[in-house]
Amino acid sequence: MKAKAFDTRLFSRILQYTKPYRARFYGVVVSAILLSIFAALRPYLLKSTVDDYVARHDGQGLLFYVGLMGIVLMLEVFSQFYFVYWANWLGQDIIKDIRNKLFRHLLSFRMKYYDNAPVGQLVTRSVSDIEQIARIFSQGLFMIISDMLKMIAVLIFMFAMNWKLAWIAVLAMPVLVYVTRIFQRKMQLAFEEVRTQVAAMNTFVQERVTGMKIVQLFNRERIEAQKFREINDKHRKAWVKTILYNSIFFPIADIISAFTLGAVIYYASTLILGGDQTTSFGDMTTYTMCIAMLFNPLRQIADKFNEMQMGMISANRVFEILDITDEVQKTGEIEAPAFKGDIAFQGVRFSYTGKDEVIKGIDLTVNAGQTVAIVGSTGAGKSTIINLLNRFYEINDGSIAIDGEDIRNYRLKSLRKQIAIVLQDVFLFADTILNNITLHNPDISRQDVINAANRIGVHEFIMSLPGGYDYNVKERGVMLSSGQRQLIAFLRAFVSNPGILILDEATSSVDTYTEELIQRATETITAGRTSIVIAHRLATVVKADKIVVMDKGLIVEEGTHQELLGKSEGYYRNLYFSQFLVEEENQS
Repeated sequence: MKAKAFDTRLFSRILQYTKPYRARFYGVVVSAILLSIFAALRPYLLKSTVDDYVARHDGQGLLFYVGLMGIVLMLEVFSQFYFVYWANWLGQDIIKDIRNKLFRHLLSFRMKYYDNAPVGQLVTRSVSDIEQIARIFSQGLFMIISDMLKMIAVLIFMFAMNWKLAWIAVLAMPVLVYVTRIFQRKMQLAFEEVRTQVAAMNTFVQERVTGMKIVQLFNRERIEAQKFREINDKHRKAWVKTILYNSIFFPIADIISAFTLGAVIYYASTLILGGDQTTSFGDMTTYTMCIAMLFNPLRQIADKFNEMQMGMISANRVFEILDITDEVQKTGEIEAPAFKGDIAFQGVRFSYTGKDEVIKGIDLTVNAGQTVAIVGSTGAGKSTIINLLNRFYEINDGSIAIDGEDIRNYRLKSLRKQIAIVLQDVFLFADTILNNITLHNPDISRQDVINAANRIGVHEFIMSLPGGYDYNVKERGVMLSSGQRQLIAFLRAFVSNPGILILDEATSSVDTYTEELIQRATETITAGRTSIVIAHRLATVVKADKIVVMDKGLIVEEGTHQELLGKSEGYYRNLYFSQFLVEEENQS
């Protein structure tokens, strides 16, 4: 949905977030009203001062009115303080709530959403776009309300003081309003382009920084720098367009204001020289202030409306994400117990895109306590089985059951609590080793982690690092090797005490020493629990209770290592002699 210049539906949705802060909201409105009244009182007091005391040489009365003007000015200052402070405070509380809601919403999405959503764009929505929404309240909505109230109050006083001069200002206002409207439309389009280019730039920078090793490895620095220059140039052009519109509008607004002021002074002078008793020097002096107080807010409203537009465009982008319903269906009502580990796939079909099936009606049974290895060529559907078991994706047909119960009947949180995964590409947060293992679970103590580390043989490795368990691995665990990251992942899986363990190619791409540690860890954490191993390493496959061979989304063979080797021209036999035998020879 494209944001309108002023979308009332979108605006009312934003205002829903002010409900928890109604008292402060009304406080801002009241301070805006007081601010407009005190601001409009100043020219009225100036007229009285000039006509009643300056013209009559009344020094005592002049002193009184000067003091009165000082009091009104102080009241205006206090009103301005509370108005600005509360408006900004309200805006920050609102974006805090929206940002929390957005992040919770992002946490609920299926993996399918993240397969297509650029990370940089999501960062832009979660940070800069939401920050811009705050300006609706701090620089947009309430500022516009305040300025409009000032204009209304000033107009009332102008007509009350001298309606003849007031009409000149009123007749000039439609011209400025028309120019302002054109300016707002142009700025809306320009701001939409600015936000689009900001998102594109964030996405580009995030991807290149994350993949910097690839950029440098393939000598793409010059090419990527050129691409960035092109994106940056588009961003600059978008902003230059807003600068151009501002450069045109504000001088035109100043010219209209100046002509109106000149017309008022000329007409007032004509009336005074002509002996008009209803027009005084106080009127002429006061109207020079009134014209500025009338036209400057109107001029500033256009600027504040720009802030509103930027905020509305950003809000529209954020709400587009909040309106996405691609969440994991949390339909289950059964709290998953400690799983025994019986797993059954029956007629399971699945497609990532809705067209080409990745899993084509497989039947698979894993008994409690078994270690089942799944092998096959790349793209055979091995990892997809793991994704479906954890409900990262929903199956298109068939059923998956654990301990005789369809996994869709379990509460999602309790289901995933009973399943631990060790991936080949281990993700670690920029935090300590301890926190990466416990993931801040208060039920897992430091001593629990140390005991588990000793059992699987990684305690010495961790203690060899500076700070031991308090060693900060930095972003994505860059301070550790891939093998060390996998050892941390094994320990993370072990301390969660899962009913089902999944190792997704967890022993690939590591050195011999680390592999020995991983093999020891594997034997410890798989003992007595159902384990599914997607592996290319021979040792894990040979020791499995059952080997499942997949090809193009189908299970083509099942059996033990020896049974499958005994099948003449069998898929596994060919795979073994073409791939695994080489590894076995290297190990012998």
